[in-house]
Amino acid sequence: TLSEAAPPNTVVALFNVRDRDSGDNGRTTCELTGEQPFRITLLAADAYALVTSETLDREQVEEYNVTVRARDEGSPALSASKTLFVQLLDVNDN
Repeated sequence: TLSEAAPPNTVVALFNVRDRDSGDNGRTTCELTGEQPFRITLLAADAYALVTSETLDREQVEEYNVTVRARDEGSPALSASKTLFVQLLDVNDN
């Protein structure tokens, strides 16, 4: 859960992506699928943060299914996806 009052750049989740291959086959990148008010920030080798990219409004959208796709740089490139459920908590706007 995340408060709708969370400012941009609030960390929502931390995660690691690991590929046991060596060389290019072991290098990974992450991306979000679809347009959402989140982005991925690289923290260190294979360590990422999902952060808010704009202000959120629960009255417009109550919850998000955020799909993260990790891909290696091998040939052919292999990928895996996970979906994170983010539910916004209401803040009294009155």
